[in-house]
Amino acid sequence: MSTVLIVDDALFMRKKVRDALEPFGFKIIGEAQNGKDAVKKFEELNPDVITLDIVMPEMDGIEVLAKIREKNKSIPIIMITAIDQRESMLKAMKLGITDFIVKPFDNNRVVSAVQKAVQRTKGNI
Repeated sequence: MSTVLIVDDALFMRKKVRDALEPFGFKIIGEAQNGKDAVKKFEELNPDVITLDIVMPEMDGIEVLAKIREKNKSIPIIMITAIDQRESMLKAMKLGITDFIVKPFDNNRVVSAVQKAVQRTKGNI
């Protein structure tokens, strides 16, 4: 069973991601509502995959991504963000995101992205 850390400042978005993934056997081992909490929980929980919003208080998703990449270059990180974040998405791609999803999203898109990320890390793709 693969573990996921969900990072988004909006509770309803964290719930939406959780509700999309849990029926497919993913274990949500943590949630974070801001960037500082996200980095702390990443270090404590060691998830297999992270879903990460860009616009958040205390530390944005790009800063979180950079801090996590300093510690782990290979963990799959899937950015989930609003369509008007193109400049941030380009920065995220340079920092090595695995995939990005535009809000509002279809649950199947999230499940597919996480499944592919897990398969890549296990060498199945």
